Amino acid sequence: MSRLGKRPIKLPNGVKLSWKPGNIFVEGPKGKLTRNIPESIKVELKDSEAVLQRTEESKQARADHGLVWSLLNAMVKGVSEGFEKRLQSVGVGYRMSVQGQKLTLNVGYSHPVIFDLPQGVAAKVSDQTKLSLMGIDKEQIGALADKIRGVRPPEPYKGKGIRYEGERIQMKEGKSAAGGGK
Repeated sequence: MSRLGKRPIKLPNGVKLSWKPGNIFVEGPKGKLTRNIPESIKVELKDSEAVLQRTEESKQARADHGLVWSLLNAMVKGVSEGFEKRLQSVGVGYRMSVQGQKLTLNVGYSHPVIFDLPQGVAAKVSDQTKLSLMGIDKEQIGALADKIRGVRPPEPYKGKGIRYEGERIQMKEGKSAAGGGK
C-alpha cells in the first residue's frame, strides 16, 4: 500500500472538498480547482480530513493511489495558501517586465520575448531581474516557470541566463584551462 496514500489530508478552515467517481472538486479562499482521477480511487471525508482508498487491488490502482494523494494535497494547499515560483535573470542587459497579463523578457536576443500569462497566474517583477509567479495550480505554475526558463537556460561558462532562485549552476572552465602546457 502506498505510504503517502495511507495518510489523511487535513482540510484547513474554509476549504471544501467534494468527490464523485472520477472527479475531485476543491474550493477555498483563493479559488476553485477540479481534477479527473481514476475510477479505482475513492475519497472519504472524516472530521475535516480526506482519506483516499482503492476500490480494487490492481497494479495500476496501487500506483495511482499515491499519485492522487499528492495531487489532492497540492490542490488543498493551492486553494488555501497558493504557490509561488521565483526566477531570476543573470546577464548584462537582461531584464523582465510585466504589464497586465503580458510578460516581456529581454535576454540577449535581437527582439524581446513576450509571454501571455494564463488565466489564474499573477506575475510580479522586482529589480527588473527577479520574477515571481503566483497562483493556485501547482502544475500550471511549474510548467510556466519551466517554459520561461527555457527561453534562455543558464549556460555553464559565464552563468548567464534565466534560472530558478537559489539554483546553483555547475560552472565549467574555459578553453585556456583545458589545453595544458606545450
